[in-house]
Order: sequence, then structure tokens, then C-alpha cells
Amino acid sequence: MILRSTTATFKVLLAFSLLWSLAQAHRVDLPASKKECFFEDLHVNDKMTVTYQTGGGGNLDIDFWLKDPLGGTVVKHDRESTGSVSTTADKDGRYTYCFSNEMSSVSDKEVSFNVHGVIYVADEGVVAPIEREIRNLAIALQSVKDEQEYIVVREKTHRNTAESTNDRVKWWSIAQTILLFAVCGWQIYYLQSFFEVKRVI
Repeated sequence: MILRSTTATFKVLLAFSLLWSLAQAHRVDLPASKKECFFEDLHVNDKMTVTYQTGGGGNLDIDFWLKDPLGGTVVKHDRESTGSVSTTADKDGRYTYCFSNEMSSVSDKEVSFNVHGVIYVADEGVVAPIEREIRNLAIALQSVKDEQEYIVVREKTHRNTAESTNDRVKWWSIAQTILLFAVCGWQIYYLQSFFEVKRVI
């Protein structure tokens, strides 16, 4: 009984460690009219989640799709700025996911995304409550990690917007100052013309 419990606990800890080993954070720059594709090799009942966030460029929108090993579309998002896709593999093979900026002919895009998954481990008999709690804890920790990374990307986007606005205000203020001095100079010159004595010879 103790041996079976130890074996089951080892499997849960193995699944927990595999969950963290599969977690990956990436960033990719997408030029206008281009796309980038990535893949993961999954087995039946393996789980994979892809979360993404457009951090800069254009209207902060991107096209995303996920395809199974046979080329069938599992999910497709059009012109989304952020998204999360979870899938459970129903067949062995290579699952491909792509980020596309093909709808834009001018703006480059910056996309941050995370890929994480859980390798399926079959249960032998009844799952102990502590094993179930460990699995739930692993999923909850991954959700917290994803949320933190999302907040970091949003903070970067807002900071870039604030800095861009600050630059625009600065240059607009400089332009207004130059225009003010130019108008003052013209007014002084114009008023002086009223007091000039014009002599006719």
C-alpha cells in the first residue's frame, strides 16, 4: 500500500515537473505581410496552452491559428490583440501554431507568447486527495505565471504609449514656442511701420 502511494506520488511530481519544463516564454517580431509558425510534438491526451499578447505596432492586432497533425484547423483568431488557446491532443503528431501579420502592409508587430503543456500520465486506480490537490496547484501556479507575464506586456505597452505621447507634447511645445516668438517678432516689425516717417523727395 505504501509502495503504491509512493509510486503514485512520484508520478504526480513527475507530471508537475514536466508542466514546468514545458512552460516557455517567447517574443517574436513580425514584419508587415509576414507570418511566423512554431510547432509542438504531442501524444494523445497531452495538453497544450498557447497565450499571446500583441505588444506593439499598428492597431495591436494579429491573426492566430492552431492546426493538428493532419492540417485541420483546431482554432483560429482574426485580428485579436490578446488570446489564449488550450487543446488536448486527440492524435499523435506535430501541432503547428502560427502568428500572422499578413493583413498589414505597413506596420510591424511585436508578439509575446507563452506555451505550456501537461504530459498525460495515466492514473492507476483511485487518485489520492493530495495528488489531486498537487495537480490543481500546478495548474493554478501556471495561471498565475501567465497572468504576471500578461501584466508585464501590458505595462510595457502602456509605457511605450506614455513615452510616445510625452515626445509628441514636447515637440508640440517647442513648435508653439518658436511660433510664438515668430508672431511676436512680426507684430513688433508691423507696429514699428506705423511710427516710421516716410519722406517724399
